[in-house]
Order: sequence, then C-alpha cells, then structure tokens
Amino acid sequence: MSGAGAEGRRAGADTVRLGVAGRRPGADAPRPGAETSEKAERDELYARLRAYEGRVAATAGRGKDPVNEPMIRHWCEAMGDTSPAYRGPDAVAPPTMLQAWTMGGLSGHTDGTGRSAAYDEMFALLDGAGYTSVVATDCEQEYPRPLRPGDRITFDTVIESVSPRKTTKLGTGYFVTTRTDVHADGELAGTHRFRILKYRPARRNRDAEPARRPRPVINRDNAGFWAGVAEHRLLIQRCTDCATLRLPWLPGCNACGGAEWDTVEAGGEGTVFSHVVMHHPPFPAFAPDGEGGPYAVALVELAEGVRIVSNVIGVPYDKVRVGMPVHLVFLRTDPDLELPVFRASEGG
Repeated sequence: MSGAGAEGRRAGADTVRLGVAGRRPGADAPRPGAETSEKAERDELYARLRAYEGRVAATAGRGKDPVNEPMIRHWCEAMGDTSPAYRGPDAVAPPTMLQAWTMGGLSGHTDGTGRSAAYDEMFALLDGAGYTSVVATDCEQEYPRPLRPGDRITFDTVIESVSPRKTTKLGTGYFVTTRTDVHADGELAGTHRFRILKYRPARRNRDAEPARRPRPVINRDNAGFWAGVAEHRLLIQRCTDCATLRLPWLPGCNACGGAEWDTVEAGGEGTVFSHVVMHHPPFPAFAPDGEGGPYAVALVELAEGVRIVSNVIGVPYDKVRVGMPVHLVFLRTDPDLELPVFRASEGG
C-alpha cells in the first residue's frame, strides 16, 4: 500500500485513501438498485448490527518491534522509494508503513492481542443470515505526526460503523468499517480505517454478456502512459533534473522532487521480482475459462530497473516463479481495452 505522493508527506494530519481489491474509495455509496432508506429502516438485521458500532474489535495491542531503520529500509527498497526523508539521523518512517508496525507476522501477537468477542459475534450474526462472503473495498489513513526510529507502538481497534444493506454487483450485504488508532509512546500517530463488504453473492446469469476487465483510471498524470500503450509502447517517465526513471507515472520525482520529465521506451525484457496468486473473489474476466479461477499477479522488474504490476501469461498460474524471465506483449482483453502484460520466455 504505497503511493509516492503520500510517502513524501510528513507531519500535519495528512490523509491518504488507498483503494483495495480494485474498488474505489467510497465504494460503500449506494449503487443503482440499492435498497431505499425506507427499506433500510425496516431492516431488523441492520438494527442489530448497529448495536456493535463503537464496540472494541480487537483488544489493546502492542507492536512487536519499535519503529526501526532496517524495516524502513526494506520497505523503501520493496517500494522503490528513494526519498532522503527516510534515511540518516533525522529519518522518519514512510507514512503508509503505518499498518506494518501493528502486524503480528506469521506467528501472530502473543501478548493477548486479538479479535474481541463483539467482533466475532457480529460476524457470526452476518454469517448466520447468509452474508458469508467478504471482500475488502478500501482503507483510509491519517498521519497526525511522523513515526521515528525508537518509537514504541500501541494500538486499539473499534467497530466504527456498519452501513445499511446495500446491493452491489457482487451481491447484497453490509459495509463494515473498523478504525485502528496507532499511538507512539502514548501519542496519537496515525489512524487506519479499513472497510469490507460482507455480502450474499449475487446469482450469476450465464446468459449475460462476457465479463470485462475493470477499466484503468486515466487522468492528467498518467494519460501519456496509456497513450503509449495504445501505440504498443511501454513508456517510462524520466526526471529531466536527475535522470531517475519512475513507473508508475507520477507528477513529481521521488528522488529530487523535480516536476519536469520526459519519457524513455522500455525494451520489453524483464524478470518476475515477486508475485501472488489471487484465489478470491473470482473475476471471470481474468481467467481464460471464464470461471474466474486462480490467476497470478506479478511485480515485474524491467531491464531498465523499474517495476510494474501486471499479469504473466503463457504459463499456468502455479508455474510463475521469482526470477522467471518474461517479455512484454500487448493483450487485447475486449474490443475497447488493450493492456501491457508479460509472457514467460522460453526456457524460463
């Protein structure tokens, strides 16, 4: 959950909204066909769910480690963030590392931190009513003050809100928002809101038109990138002040802050730097068989040194591996959309 625009901000109650699972922040807004407020008022389950608002979702927690330079360095290397604000004697932690300091790792928290009985009761209530599926929709973070190496982290999580019943393309359900307040040595340092949809899946219409991939969001900062894709060119931004390359496209340089840039065209060769396999929720448009089964999402490191998130094609999802050589191709997913993806090279 990075975003170079957010990383450059320091103190001053900065806020960043981070999209999750391909949904926009604010995805809990009513969609066409959503129940009216009158129907919501008659929703007995909603009345019961609202009783959980304000209750503790997780018992008081303590970060396993203080804020420290090695974790900051690893994060910056993984994200490709070279900002000098995160190095040296006056270093601060990247703001969007906020949640990293509260995580328990593979072994979890061993000091009693965990989900509360109220949280489990609420989810059991939803499951019992048939709202058994879950998808993350978005999160929002606020940064009242920067975190610095040596800060000791504590955190508390509450069930902040439950929405009235909504009807979405995935199905009908309720948006549940939890809020985690992160403290550094007793002082509020950040707030993390996380929103999920607990829903009853909609029935699939086998006769409906084929699923289409989500459309990319094109704005003034990345329009040139998509114009290049339309010409079968993968363009990388280059700062004209310090010559640092950057991808994805951004309005300013992470390295020196310069606002002027030009582009270089990627040669197309790369390797898989890391990857994940998406199992749920299924998206039929991402699977050749139309059933939306598992598919691989890879972080590809280009020969030019920058990285791009894309799909690897030409091999089964479970054969994608770190270090696999790949090369750029352009995939037309439907008549209106063509995307840069990467095909596994022979012998890879």
